[in-house]
Amino acid sequence: MNLRKIALAAIFAASLAGTAQAGSPAQKAQTRCGWWDNPSPQNVSLFDRQGEWVVGVQGGHQADGDWPDFKDTQWVDTNGHYGYGCACLDAILDPRTREVIRIRAAHARPLSACRLDPALKGVAP
Repeated sequence: MNLRKIALAAIFAASLAGTAQAGSPAQKAQTRCGWWDNPSPQNVSLFDRQGEWVVGVQGGHQADGDWPDFKDTQWVDTNGHYGYGCACLDAILDPRTREVIRIRAAHARPLSACRLDPALKGVAP
């Protein structure tokens, strides 16, 4: 095998290894709790202590899975029936893009849970 073929094989193997490593964190489910912000159709984010996780963008990315079901007492209307609430997601995340890829489970929480969480101070929508 000549030197060029060896170099190409090494580059190819390294690129495969890098892809596998980069994809691994996105496959691990995580529980994230924070403000569920749905200001307009299909635009949704979860804001937690680490910042924004994009659930959906109108005309673009949309996470698979069911959204939390909010009672009237768990929801603040800001734009018709759009608004925000407090929620937890068990989800597959992509830390590179900060997108929620798949929601495995979701549940609404009392608004007070987010309002009283010191890690979420100043994060409310």
